[in-house]
Amino acid sequence: MICARVTALIAGKDACAPPTGCRRSVMITIRKSEDRGHFDFAWLDTYHTFSFDQYYDPAHVHFRSLRVINEDRVQPGHGFPTHSHRDMEIITYILSGALEHRDSMGNGSVIRPGDVQRMSAGAGVSHSEFNPSDTEPVHLLQIWILPQRHGLRPSYEEKHFSEQRGRLRLVASSDGRQGSVKIHQDAQVYAAVLDAGQTVVHALEENRSAWLQIARGTIRLNEMELKQGDGAAVRSESELTIAAHDQAEVLLFDLA
Repeated sequence: MICARVTALIAGKDACAPPTGCRRSVMITIRKSEDRGHFDFAWLDTYHTFSFDQYYDPAHVHFRSLRVINEDRVQPGHGFPTHSHRDMEIITYILSGALEHRDSMGNGSVIRPGDVQRMSAGAGVSHSEFNPSDTEPVHLLQIWILPQRHGLRPSYEEKHFSEQRGRLRLVASSDGRQGSVKIHQDAQVYAAVLDAGQTVVHALEENRSAWLQIARGTIRLNEMELKQGDGAAVRSESELTIAAHDQAEVLLFDLA
């Protein structure tokens, strides 16, 4: 949940300020993996790119409409008990293992790598997340995006994507095009799985920004090196070139 003091700070478009825990080029600010918030609760090992729950950093509250990127590793047989959210677009992206979801809308499923789950909390929803395996941890990214409007009717969507190898595959968008899940914000989320030596390019339209999150592996973004867990806030660039040094997986957020 977002604590009140953090919510109160979301006033501008961009709250990833460079000074603390960021390395800046002219147009790209790197958020290093080791500078993220980190908690190890034994059953849950979690890293927070932006301020979340017990972790608070006024320099890293959000970036444009991107509010949360949490990298979670949940041990077998453990999970998050039923809790509530409202007015947030919540995307869950599985890197390995499986995660069981149940919510107050009556949805229940187990998602695995390649699956993208979207829950629009809207006027209010409760859900639980649990690792159903007896032996295998689940490794996931949970992403929160601020919606354009509050009080929407809660909704749920889940799709499997298998075409992101070697290219940027659109997995979430405001209009659900190309089979992506639909979010209530002017944002596009792309996923790519790259082999060593592969390169993908993304053009940014004028007045749009981007966030690149490295889910695994090491890459070069334009002229900057990034490793697993790093993120990059991109402003005023017209083109992003992402080149993999080894097998890598990235999420790219194209944001108004």
